[in-house]
This record gives sequence, C-alpha cells and structure tokens, in this order.
Amino acid sequence: MRKVIKKVFWAWESEKEEKWLNEMSAKGLALVDYTWCRYAFEECEPGEYCYKIQLLEHRPSHPESEQYIRFMEETGAEQVAQYMNWVYFRKKTAEGEFEIFSDVESKLKQCILIKKLLMPIGYLNLFIAAMNFVNFAFNAPKFSWLPFINLLCAVFIFAGANEVNKKIKAFKKEILIRE
Repeated sequence: MRKVIKKVFWAWESEKEEKWLNEMSAKGLALVDYTWCRYAFEECEPGEYCYKIQLLEHRPSHPESEQYIRFMEETGAEQVAQYMNWVYFRKKTAEGEFEIFSDVESKLKQCILIKKLLMPIGYLNLFIAAMNFVNFAFNAPKFSWLPFINLLCAVFIFAGANEVNKKIKAFKKEILIRE
C-alpha cells in the first residue's frame, strides 16, 4: 500500500529530515519517491532501511554525480529518489552501519554546498524586495505586501544560512584542533 505524506523540511534541516525518514522506516514505511515536500512510502519491515540525504555538487545526471551514485550503489546503498541536486539513499540495516559523511571534511564540504545553495536565493529575494519597494514607491497608487514578503523570505533564508554557517565554523574548529 502506498502512503503519501506532505511535509516541509528546509535545505538546512537535512539531518532532521533524515531522522524523520528513519523514524518512518522504524514504523514500517519505506521511502520510495520524493518530490518537493511530498514523500511517497510503501510498507516494509519495521526498521528495514536506514536513510541518508546528500546534496550533490552537480545534477545527478552529471558524469561525476553518476559515478558517485554508482559508487554508493556498489557499497550496498540504493538511490530511491532525487530532487534537483538532492539525492535520497537507503541501505538495508541488516547490512550494517550506513554513513555518507564519515569524516569532518566531508561534513564541512556538505555544509558549504548547502550554504552556496542558500546564499544566492537569499540575495535574490533581497534584490527583488528592494526593486519592489522602489517600484511601489514611485509607481504604485496603493500599498502592497509583495516587497515585505520577499524581504521576509530573504531574512528566513539568511537565518537558515546562519545555522549552516555555525556548523561550518564548528567543523573548521574541529579540523584546526585535530591538526
């Protein structure tokens, strides 16, 4: 039986999303597909799979990404979904521990990729808000919420980027201490 759940996780919440997917697996629901905020599950043995999510540097169809996905599959992981540059992997828990980011450097690289994704979107919303403020100040006969919505989006995205930045600083500090 297929079950669809609509749920929102932001780019900076991938660990929280992974935890939720693994909780769903523990309840006997295996992720089989994902599109924006829409998760499709099928029944499985409770705890049969462990899930990991990764933001790839390139689109999944890029040769480097295809090579990486093949490598993951050779280790026993299965790609169950992809959305833009995000890929969703699972591995049977019976096959042992499943970890994508096994060292601090790979965790740091993943956080930097997420930050690189967020910052242009935040700046774009800030720019659109500024342009809307100017447009409505000189051309609009009445008040509009549009620039405030873009400004709110920019603030929200920058707050998420700040959370990622805290992780980046912690990983860099850990690398420095280790050296």
